[in-house]
Amino acid sequence: MRAFMDNDFLLYNDTAKELYHNYAASMPIIDYHCHINPAEIMENRQFENITRAWLGGDHYKWRLIRAMGVDENYITGDAPDREKFQKFAETLPRCIGNPIYHWTHLELKRYFGCDMVISGDTAQEIWELTGKKLQDDAMRVRGIIAQSNVQAIGTTDDPADDLSWHKALMDDPSNTVTVSPTLRPDKAINIDKPGFSEYIAQLGEVSGTKIVTVDELKAALLVRIEFFNEMGCRASDHGLDYVVFRPADAKTVEDVFNRGMSGEAVSEAEAEIFKTDMMLFFGREFSRLGWVMQLHYGALRNNNEAMFARLGPDKGYDAISTRECSKAVSGFLNALEREGKLPKTILYSLNPNDDAMLASLMGCFQGGGIAGKIQHGSAWWFNDTKTGMESQILNLANIGALGAFIGMLTDSRSFLSYTRHEYFRRILCNLLGDLVEKSEYPRDMKTLGLIVEDISYRNAARYFGYEIKV
Repeated sequence: MRAFMDNDFLLYNDTAKELYHNYAASMPIIDYHCHINPAEIMENRQFENITRAWLGGDHYKWRLIRAMGVDENYITGDAPDREKFQKFAETLPRCIGNPIYHWTHLELKRYFGCDMVISGDTAQEIWELTGKKLQDDAMRVRGIIAQSNVQAIGTTDDPADDLSWHKALMDDPSNTVTVSPTLRPDKAINIDKPGFSEYIAQLGEVSGTKIVTVDELKAALLVRIEFFNEMGCRASDHGLDYVVFRPADAKTVEDVFNRGMSGEAVSEAEAEIFKTDMMLFFGREFSRLGWVMQLHYGALRNNNEAMFARLGPDKGYDAISTRECSKAVSGFLNALEREGKLPKTILYSLNPNDDAMLASLMGCFQGGGIAGKIQHGSAWWFNDTKTGMESQILNLANIGALGAFIGMLTDSRSFLSYTRHEYFRRILCNLLGDLVEKSEYPRDMKTLGLIVEDISYRNAARYFGYEIKV
């Protein structure tokens, strides 16, 4: 029996081991989508302790601790950091089969040089070891990024953001990582959600545009899009409950907008009309600028109303929606393609049942001289597991051209999450190695190595327009 998390962790054949150690492991990281705070990079944050580094804002871990019946005070409350860590350490041994068990031990091994297995019994020793290590300058945020071999980071930013931290990083000669803003305009299209009119007023102030009509809203957004472009933005990201496609004439769209701005109730169908018009507007502009459009959809959010009222969003109370919207995805892509204005697009569904659908549908819109112009995004959120990644990769391999895949991202708020790229690369290499070992692909290590290096790094660098360094 092999030791837990040995050097060949997740690599179960000789071809997989060679592919990972000789090709994948050394590739730089293009973390093209995450939720980290650029201010913490600029300020080179030093974490006070492992609780602050691991548990702050991590609703993945919070869900697990809650599942073991732990009081909320030890999760999002004001319990001491040491006690919060103890509850997490006591929880983790029960999480067999959960990727967080692997991720956490990978982070412990890679960043802290610690091979201990986390439990309630080892919590104190790990607390002391990590606490001491976190005092080193190498474990400040920039040090973590450097030792993780990260070349580029794509943050997630509201159109009204002044991007001052991005500007500071651009002007800082000591900064070695490219930090690109990513436009996340959800609040500008969520006409059916509270706070819409207030947000539109804020957007008008920031853009210097009085917004009374849909055209004025688009003009204001265009001001912000151009500003983001000047600041190095390469992509948008859209968090959609579901993909919509309900086109309507300009007057109908205007009527819906007026209702939303006046505070009147907007029906689901009316909201879809407005959202469709706005998403088509975004697609056209991103195509013009050469940006990547990312569509994340399929989350059923804020299911526990009592806890939402108490804690707010993004606290671990979201789930997978099973709403089917393949016709809407097709209609949206087709409308832009018909105009010759379909941008590079990444499709992510939180429902794993959509994997084959997306892998097949994207093949209908490839071309334009861009390898993998339409992407089936890496396994996301609840699918970001060993089996979820395997399923997404195999679906893509079965139906599309796996060699054009842009690979992994962290989608994380934690600077210690870069080991998720290692986790993905090991799984990828094992799957490819398995095909070779089963005589389903020749043992051509030159071609296999190129495929692994491209998916690990080069494809994403090309797709988003970053310099290819190796």
